[in-house]
Amino acid sequence: MTTAKDGVAEPLLWRPEQAAVMLGIGRTKVYDLMRTGALRSVRLGGSRRIPATALAEFVAQLEEEADAA
Repeated sequence: MTTAKDGVAEPLLWRPEQAAVMLGIGRTKVYDLMRTGALRSVRLGGSRRIPATALAEFVAQLEEEADAA
């Protein structure tokens, strides 16, 4: 776990449902993004988890694409 500025620990891995809330999109869209490789994920047992760094990378990529347009 990482520590946020306010001293509260944040998970290193997020469930797709949590990532959807954080990104402001639907759960189905998160699964689509993982399936296509647009949003990096890892397998943990039989589940998929999204690294916190992958969320930041995904948003940065969106910003770069918006700047290029």
